[in-house]
Amino acid sequence: MQKPLAGKKIAVLIASGFEEIQMTEPQKALLNLGATVKLVGPEGLANGWHGDSWGHYFPVDAQISSMLSADYDMLIVPGGARSLVKLAQTPHTKRIVSAFVDDQKPVALIGHGVEVLVIADRAQGLSVTGSVESRAALEAAQAIWSEEPIHLSGNMLTTDGADMPAFIAEMTNLFLGQEQVRDAA
Repeated sequence: MQKPLAGKKIAVLIASGFEEIQMTEPQKALLNLGATVKLVGPEGLANGWHGDSWGHYFPVDAQISSMLSADYDMLIVPGGARSLVKLAQTPHTKRIVSAFVDDQKPVALIGHGVEVLVIADRAQGLSVTGSVESRAALEAAQAIWSEEPIHLSGNMLTTDGADMPAFIAEMTNLFLGQEQVRDAA
C-alpha cells in the first residue's frame, strides 16, 4: 500500500470536550496514508465528547505551549464547544493557528473548530462554513459564511461536520494536493 503522506507531520489541536469522531476518523485516514499524527493540547489527557456524553481519554503527544507550527505540515481542529472554550483560554492557540494561516499551510476545521479563526484573529475575509452555532461569531469577525456543508477556500477546508466521509475525502485531496504542488516546485 502506498503511503503518500509518509514523513508528513499533522497536528490535531484538541482540549477536553472535543468531538471524538471528528478527531478519530480523520486521524485513521491520515495514518493509513502514512502521516504522523500528533495530538496537541493544553492538557496531558484530553477527554473526548461522544454523542451526548463524555467519551474516551486520549493522551496528548505535545503541549500546545511548546508546539511550533514549523514542526508540522498541516493542522486539524475538530469541533466541540467545550474544547473551543478551553483552547480560547491559552494564548498559544492564537499563536499556532495564526502561524498556520499566515504560512498558508493546509488547515482543516470541523464544526465548532472553525472558531479558532476568531480566537486567532484570522477570520476576517476568509470564506468558511462550520457549526451553525459558530456562524454569528465568524460573521462578527468579518468572515464570509458559506452555506455549503464542506467548503474549500485556498488551503482552508471547513465543514459543518455532518458528512465525515465526504470531509475526509476532501481533506485527503487537499493534503495530497499540497504535497504534489510542493513536489512540482
